[in-house]
Amino acid sequence: MKYLSIIGSTGSIGTQTLDVVSQHPDQFKVVALVAHHNIDLLEKQIKEYKPLVAGLVDESAFKELQGRYTGPTKLVGGKEALIAAATIQEATMVVTAIVGAAGIEPTVEAIKKGKTIGLANKETLVAGGPLITSLAKEYGVQILPIDSEHSAIFQCLEGQDRKNVDSLIVTASGGPLRTWDSDKIKTATAADCLRHPTWNMGNKITIDSASLFNKGLEVIEAHWLFGFDFDHIDVVVHPQSIVHSMIRMKDGAILAQMGNPDMREPIQYALTYPKREVLSMNHLDFTKALQLEFLPPRYDDFPALRLAYEVGRASGFKPAVFNAANETAVYAFLEDKIAFGDIYKVVTSVLESMGPEDDFTLDNLLSIDRWAREKATSLML
Repeated sequence: MKYLSIIGSTGSIGTQTLDVVSQHPDQFKVVALVAHHNIDLLEKQIKEYKPLVAGLVDESAFKELQGRYTGPTKLVGGKEALIAAATIQEATMVVTAIVGAAGIEPTVEAIKKGKTIGLANKETLVAGGPLITSLAKEYGVQILPIDSEHSAIFQCLEGQDRKNVDSLIVTASGGPLRTWDSDKIKTATAADCLRHPTWNMGNKITIDSASLFNKGLEVIEAHWLFGFDFDHIDVVVHPQSIVHSMIRMKDGAILAQMGNPDMREPIQYALTYPKREVLSMNHLDFTKALQLEFLPPRYDDFPALRLAYEVGRASGFKPAVFNAANETAVYAFLEDKIAFGDIYKVVTSVLESMGPEDDFTLDNLLSIDRWAREKATSLML
């Protein structure tokens, strides 16, 4: 039996994680659930999974939940809910399924408590890679990737002598703007960007997919997860999202992990690792016609991907600033405050405004994250 704490339980990854849990009630027990503000769904999850602890980060939503819920589950609110779920004694694994830098602190605290991390919050490693990987090593904690691309690489690397692996190949769907003309891309609306052709994800990640910021974040995450330098991490556009990622061996052989675009596969692999279990879903069927395309990224039309390589190589706090400025700009775009093409401009302007960097500590990381968000906001006023 594995005892799970799920941070971000009402989001896309969180709900699919609970679907996997429901398929294997003899293997998993949910002990903590935390969401941001979705009271109705969290209340349903509490009643179904009966966690020891549940919470809402949004204070007003938490107060409403307190007034509605009368069961045995202990309720926690505000940012403290994240830490409570991350450190609850009964949990053996913490699934971090929230979006953004908000995942950094609970992940740090979970690692310090020796919890296995099911990582669906890529921003944690993008912003805090040196700190998170160092802590995981210090506390002997395993970080298991849940993103489909990183799960694919993880699976391909299993049993391989790393000396025989030349490079990682991260696949990208290309997003909803993949076939758009260069001039038209900058004028894309939020509605245009949210029409992802293959994946059903949250709004922020879907916008990042349209700009390829998401793929840039995944490249940086892959660097920290697997220890490959940026010269040995490639990106290829694969519109069908069937090949989730690949590795290239030194002799030129390519190993790929394939499956339908359904996040329950990588979620379950992280939850059951190193075992594999039956999973009820629509699996890939090679008896039916199948076409697979692979194309080079359009770096000039989607410059965020090239920028991600630059900030990744620079290391230090630049990836954290890259992430925070983008997150702030994306939410402004979703609120129709800036144009799609302005997201990249805001991020580059914030990066250019950076001063000398201090030591890489958690406090300094959180401080520069706040600075980057404030700077990005000021540029959009």
